Amino acid sequence: MPALLVEEAPAKVNLTLRVLGRRADGYHEIESLVAFAGIGDALSFAPGGELALNVRGPSATQAGATADNLVLKAARALADRLPTVGAGTFDLEKRLPVAAGLGGGSTDAAAALRLLARTNNLASDDPLLYAAARATGADVPVCLDPRTRLMRGIGEVLFGPFNLPPLQGVLVNPCVALSTKAVFARWKPLATPLVPADLTVLTAMSKRDQLVRFLLSQANDLESAAIALAPVVADVLLALSSQPHCELARMSGSGTTCFAIFASAAAAIKAAEAIHAEYPNWWVRATALGGVNKSYPPCGEG
Repeated sequence: MPALLVEEAPAKVNLTLRVLGRRADGYHEIESLVAFAGIGDALSFAPGGELALNVRGPSATQAGATADNLVLKAARALADRLPTVGAGTFDLEKRLPVAAGLGGGSTDAAAALRLLARTNNLASDDPLLYAAARATGADVPVCLDPRTRLMRGIGEVLFGPFNLPPLQGVLVNPCVALSTKAVFARWKPLATPLVPADLTVLTAMSKRDQLVRFLLSQANDLESAAIALAPVVADVLLALSSQPHCELARMSGSGTTCFAIFASAAAAIKAAEAIHAEYPNWWVRATALGGVNKSYPPCGEG
């Protein structure tokens, strides 16, 4: 067994986010097509000794108290279900902005579970991993195997993965944090209940223009609530949508990060450069979204 194991923790992007309703327990039922970006955090693990976490990187100071980090919560959740799992030291390179709608904490936690699975010879679909993921956070299960999926419920019901065409995008965060709880609290239900997406459509989708048309027919139902709390979100959407060859601009998740889809990688790079030049204090990245991302294989592969 190697002394040091490494897993990438790719950013989670909600290409769509529909709120289907509020449950009696206060949670909201959602439906979201989730893809993963070609950028993210990185997590390494050295087995042996007490459970510990070191956090470094550009966003380390915004990551909060180490004791509350979801990496440790995930490791403890798995240990509760598998006492022989063992411990060790995690080192987190925090690159993604925090409370940004990119699932940074969740994708870090999922990477921790993949690392522990590798050190304990657990299969990538072991029920213990998914039980630990659900106990850690609503978005952790979809991040456990970071491929494009549709999720429902509060995030625990997963469909796919779908072999959808890759997209070229730009992610922009204005470096303003936004509380998920506060955004959902401002959400207002539609007069006409939403109809869940047709899974057969996603399963059969093979062409890029089909995927773009599908995304244009969808929305992020939390956008207006987020803009009410953080008006800068509207500025980010305008900055993205006004770039040449932008096909779609939308908020991701419940944070302030927005993404845009462009006709080509070159167009995405030019857009990112233009936005960074105009807003140098914003976090801006051009990246692939979805598709078959060989940088992030399912745990147990590669």
